[in-house]
Amino acid sequence: MNKKTSAFRTISEASDELRIPQHVLRFWETKFSSIRPIKRGGGRRFYRPEDIALLINIKNLLHNEGYTIRGVQRLLQRGRGKVPEVDQPEAEKEKTSISKSLLKNLLDDLMILKNILDKR
Repeated sequence: MNKKTSAFRTISEASDELRIPQHVLRFWETKFSSIRPIKRGGGRRFYRPEDIALLINIKNLLHNEGYTIRGVQRLLQRGRGKVPEVDQPEAEKEKTSISKSLLKNLLDDLMILKNILDKR
C-alpha cells in the first residue's frame, strides 16, 4: 500500500523509499541539523514530506554528485537549511578541488608503492 506524498513516513518507510539503511538516516540526522523528523513516544521518528525531499537531495549530492558531507553541510548553511539550487560552475569548482586533492593523495600513495617495489 502506497502512502500519499503528503503523509508522514516512519524511519523504516523512509529507509525503504530512499533505499538507504536506517542507521545512515540516523547518522545523517547528526550531521545535518536541517533533518528534523518528529519524534514520538519511545523515540519513534516520523519524517515529514519536506524531510523526505531534503533527504533525497542530500542522497543525490553525496552519492551521485560527488560531494562530501562537509560540502553538503556548506550548501545547507548557504541555503539556510535547504539545499539551494547550485550554479553549475560553482558545483563543478567544488568537485574539481576535491578531485584534485584526491588525485594528489592517490599519486603520492602510488609513488610510495613504486619506491617499495623498486627496492625489491
